[in-house]
Amino acid sequence: MTPITVVEGRRLALSNLEKVLYPATGFTKGEVLHYYATVAEVLLPHLRDRPVSFLRYPDGPDGQVFFAKNVPPGTPEWVTTAEVPRSEGPARMVLVQDLASLMWAANLVTEFHTPQWLIGAPGAADRLVFDLDPGAPATVVECCEVALWLRERLAADGVEAYAKTSGAKGLHLLAGLEPTPSGRVTEYAKELAVEAEKVMPRLVVHRMARNLRAGKVFVDWSQNAARKTTATPYTLRARAEPTVSAPVTWGEVSSCRVGSQLVFQAPDVASRVEEYGDLLASLLDRGCVRGLPPP
Repeated sequence: MTPITVVEGRRLALSNLEKVLYPATGFTKGEVLHYYATVAEVLLPHLRDRPVSFLRYPDGPDGQVFFAKNVPPGTPEWVTTAEVPRSEGPARMVLVQDLASLMWAANLVTEFHTPQWLIGAPGAADRLVFDLDPGAPATVVECCEVALWLRERLAADGVEAYAKTSGAKGLHLLAGLEPTPSGRVTEYAKELAVEAEKVMPRLVVHRMARNLRAGKVFVDWSQNAARKTTATPYTLRARAEPTVSAPVTWGEVSSCRVGSQLVFQAPDVASRVEEYGDLLASLLDRGCVRGLPPP
């Protein structure tokens, strides 16, 4: 019998709690739900008012993995949804606004992916993002080197960057912005990626072609496009182990060396939040954001 849990007055049926989703570590669905409940205080502000795309893996990362952008069948009527414009026509998507919605979504076994804009202003980005993706034999160590250069370059334009692990091989850089058309943010991010390649040609590539990436860091600027999404801070990832897209300090980035992992799993994150709070909190503070320089 599926247990019923009441979360903030909402009745939730939480299923298959003993099911092992990450065989490499024995991490279960119940532990997935516990993780999301534990980090809800820092995760929810990064989800709130952003339409969510779910990467679902109900049988674990080795099973079927698929993206769900539209409101899933069976979504409770109390879960907030909103119409989102798309080039192929509007769609209705989920907004995870509270703990009950978060636990309902987590029960579907999901990664959370969000755009760089809020539902009230589609296509007006309030965040800039770079996804630093290493091509073997490059690793997160090379990503950290590129991240430090990008941090300084952004600072020269008055933009303060923050870092988080991708939860996979690489690193994400985020910056808060005054709402800016996504096209302009994409253009600016590409300009910096091209500049990084010119300054560090043996280390950086800005083009997406995989045959160019060996031993280099692909600086993916394209996730700033209005139609694109990025793994939300604190989301679990569909990997062999329950890794998390976890915020990191610049000290951790600068001290990353060969042999370093800079990878955090779900059991690591609660103590990091207790020690640091939300390292990305400034992204949510409108007093901390800046505009981009003129084109």
